[in-house]
Amino acid sequence: CGALSKNARDTAALGSDIDWENIGFGIRSTDFMYVMKTDRNGEWRSGELLPFGNLELSPAAGVLNYGQGLFEGMKAYRTQDGSAVLFRPKENALRMISGAKRMCMPAPSVGDFTAAVKSTVKANVRWVPPHGKGSLYIRPLLIGSGAILGLAPAPEYSFIIYVSPVGNYFKSGLAPISLKVETFYHRAAPGGTGGVKTIGNYAPTQLDAKDQGFSDVLYLDAAENKYVEEVSSCNIFTVKGNTISTPETLGTILPGITRKSVIELARDMGYKVKETAVTVEELLDADEVFCTGTAVVVNPVGSITYGDRRVTYSDGGVGKVSRALSTSLTDIQMGRSEDKFGWVEQL
Repeated sequence: CGALSKNARDTAALGSDIDWENIGFGIRSTDFMYVMKTDRNGEWRSGELLPFGNLELSPAAGVLNYGQGLFEGMKAYRTQDGSAVLFRPKENALRMISGAKRMCMPAPSVGDFTAAVKSTVKANVRWVPPHGKGSLYIRPLLIGSGAILGLAPAPEYSFIIYVSPVGNYFKSGLAPISLKVETFYHRAAPGGTGGVKTIGNYAPTQLDAKDQGFSDVLYLDAAENKYVEEVSSCNIFTVKGNTISTPETLGTILPGITRKSVIELARDMGYKVKETAVTVEELLDADEVFCTGTAVVVNPVGSITYGDRRVTYSDGGVGKVSRALSTSLTDIQMGRSEDKFGWVEQL
């Protein structure tokens, strides 16, 4: 990606007027974004850092007409000593490669992906929040940017990375959220694209639930409408005694990187973890329920509403398992405890 310009070095040394205590989860214009495109033979050209700004796309771009696009979500954190670190970036690269294969797209190699992410974060390092005040959300995009009219893969692809400083995904922070089980709409069907992070999987069908006062919706399987799949923005886990269960990823559920990390962490902490089908009845009978994802990290569920039935967990508070996993994972991510798993990468 080359050395940063003098302007990039200067801006990296500057402070920010952001109110880090009330930053929220939203988009903010930062300094630089990364752009890399394929040539006519489908080979990736050299990428470059550009000032953050709008993209120019043909109205016939494959991503606009046929939804040929993927995205990733990841974070950079500020540690106690002031340095910036990434959490498992190679896992994001591998997931994008897997998704690109499903969507008939070329993808950057693991090395190119991680190098581009690191360059983008370094160029925007002044936007990484102070330790414990949030994180720098990183959004890699892979889109069919070439113009095409017939139904076919795009003739050109763009790999783009932009970043934004963020606080908690849910306004309440580490506080229980309320979920509504969606029984009419489905997020994904067997044989579809539910197992990859394609742009079409995230249409805002949860808005009706939010208008009703719920934090988010929980989707069921499309075949039988009785097995739990995932929340619109994250994976879900149930706790019963010393056993933690989460739906297995068989093509309709996104294999979340935070999900994978929590499974490894929970087993290391002595819990029995099962990746298995979870029925609605098992969900409603659980001692505790929590969600995981890059944005939410680990977030407890305070209540779930299924039709006319509403179940409350942990007396509406933060469950002990949710709290323990959240604390352990964020301590690793922010450098407050030993990373014996090798998940954190220094910039």
